[in-house]
Amino acid sequence: MFTGDRTGMVDGAEKDVRQRAQERGVDRKFRSRPFQRRSQVKKIKRSLAAIWFILPLLFSIYSSAPLVNRAQAQSFPSALIDLWQTDSTRERRKKVTPELVERLRRLRSAERVPVILQLNDKPGGQLNSLLNRSGINIRRYMQSLGTYSIELPVSFVEYLSSFDEVLNVSLDQEIIPFGHISKTTGADAVREQKSTSLPGLLQTTSYLDGTGISIAVLDSGIDTSHKSFLNKNNGLRVTASRDFTGEGRTDDPYGHGTHVASTAAGNGRVSNGEYIGIAPNAEIINLRVLNSHGAGSVSALLAALDWVLQNRAAYRIRVVNMSLGAPSVSSYKDDPVCRAVRKLVDAGIVVVAAAGNNGKNSTGDKLYGQIHSPGNEPSAITVGAVNTFGTDSRSDDVVASYSSRGPTRSYSTDVEGVKHFDNLIKPDVAAPGNKLIYAQAARNLLVTQNPLLDAGVSNVDSRKMMYLNGTSMATPVVAGAAALLLQVNPNLTPNMIKAILMYTAQPLAGYNMLEQGAGEINLEGAVRLAKLVRTDLTASTPLGAPLLTTAPPAPQTTIAGHTFTWSQGLILNQNYAIGIDFIAKYQKVYGTGLLLGDGTRITNGVILGDSTRLSMGVILGDNIMTSNGVILGDGAVFLQGSMLLGDGVILGDGVILGDGVILGDGVILGDSILRSDAATQAMSATTGGDAIATTNVEADDGVDYLGY
Repeated sequence: MFTGDRTGMVDGAEKDVRQRAQERGVDRKFRSRPFQRRSQVKKIKRSLAAIWFILPLLFSIYSSAPLVNRAQAQSFPSALIDLWQTDSTRERRKKVTPELVERLRRLRSAERVPVILQLNDKPGGQLNSLLNRSGINIRRYMQSLGTYSIELPVSFVEYLSSFDEVLNVSLDQEIIPFGHISKTTGADAVREQKSTSLPGLLQTTSYLDGTGISIAVLDSGIDTSHKSFLNKNNGLRVTASRDFTGEGRTDDPYGHGTHVASTAAGNGRVSNGEYIGIAPNAEIINLRVLNSHGAGSVSALLAALDWVLQNRAAYRIRVVNMSLGAPSVSSYKDDPVCRAVRKLVDAGIVVVAAAGNNGKNSTGDKLYGQIHSPGNEPSAITVGAVNTFGTDSRSDDVVASYSSRGPTRSYSTDVEGVKHFDNLIKPDVAAPGNKLIYAQAARNLLVTQNPLLDAGVSNVDSRKMMYLNGTSMATPVVAGAAALLLQVNPNLTPNMIKAILMYTAQPLAGYNMLEQGAGEINLEGAVRLAKLVRTDLTASTPLGAPLLTTAPPAPQTTIAGHTFTWSQGLILNQNYAIGIDFIAKYQKVYGTGLLLGDGTRITNGVILGDSTRLSMGVILGDNIMTSNGVILGDGAVFLQGSMLLGDGVILGDGVILGDGVILGDGVILGDSILRSDAATQAMSATTGGDAIATTNVEADDGVDYLGY
């Protein structure tokens, strides 16, 4: 705000300027009445002479007088701008950056604007005098940089740029933390949701952060002293903790579970929101199934799943995260963990599971058929890992070379000893999982053994952050995404959420369905679609009834300047299907007690649709495709469906299409392996990972960021 009395300052200055201009015969905006006619030549000469006389005069008046008030600020600068039409002035205007020019166009001349003033020399007497005038607020002077942070009226920005010692005038922009994972997944783009209940009413704004949804994290425990797990009122969002390892503790001496939980639901208090989780206000259920060394047992895992089933209503559990796995040997029809997962999904709980980290062998060749249990369960959302190279744009994203590929090779054996392999297309989707920075449990084993995992964000235990890689890290990204979809539309079934995530995913060019499923998740598109799904759908809703409340949205999303098209299709057990009917019409497979793939049947390796579960507008494929990066099924055939569906060995059942390593070797830590044959089997903590360019770490200033 301006201070002091400046009434009449500009009036007097402008009157003086007009009088002098009239005396010298300047026929411009300052005249109050037309001058007598003169010859054109004399007018031009006198006008030019007046311009050179008036410019220093105007500056002298401005330098010796206080600044203008809001009501009087416009006339003087506008006259000045009219006079400044020389080439040198155009050069001076280049000193004003484009974003500041754009801001000036939207503001009134009397309004104030914060700018950064960069100098190429010490300010001279006239500029110094200007900067020290009342009304120009010097916020900070950075001597070593020769830079000022100042606030001044919009009207005088261009005038400020006229000084020779001024190098550049730019907008003092608000620095918005990019929070890489939340931005590249599209979560940042949907944080604020605007809605209007009735025509003519004021628009309301809600914040999409997982409020009201609980995510059960089955892992190595959670360090609840970490700042990442508080709500805005400093209350702990870990609402229940149980130990199933027998160690009698629920903290995280191993270090894996804390990182996983904060990926799904970390609040972003550390480093000004740079490492915010996907659903930063969701509640967390801490179910410890891995011991101090990261080992666990199937029995412990089953006990935890049983607890979830019994307590889901009391704790509002809608999502379960399982960043762990065991080698999938028994068919999902027989595997006890898979069967338990199916019960949870049938009860309306979204279960998200890691694909595993066995995507390549020791020589760097791709491996197929290495999906872990319970990722081989068709009702679970199985997640592969994407390497984003630390950028927000998705144009350079690739499937991480360590990410386990399908098909599922769990099997059953008939009475004659013949193996019948499940051969499901997995993973279902992929998500960022390479070198993610999230909460570090105090004094955990992973960092103790591998000090470089500490990201160097803070020296305070409750604010430390660490790196981890793997499908274990990609899985909570999807779990957090599911929580956001449920906040938008609580009536969504697990199959609907799975379908929406697949339909809106981005197929990554050059990767087949056994590597990425439908593609990399896209929360911007998924939320936009979930908001339109009817909330009155029931088991009795007829097949083909309208699914959305309005017309289907445009199947495109732009994130960090990169626009991509949705996959517009679903992975269905052993094949894929595309078509707008998936979002335009209700499909029976969206109900509970069913699988998305239940709408298809197989005859001699040919995929047929079942019109009792899928509408006739759904187009089914018959091959495993390598994507061109446009929509699902747009690329070249990778594998014929009949080869995938047959029993026995598939392409050697080991190294398949050994086309080498996608990226350089590195280190990957933290993917939990539960082995059913040994309750205390040590974890496979290190495997081949993907190298990444140097990540810029945002250090923590110790002050809580509360913008989540």
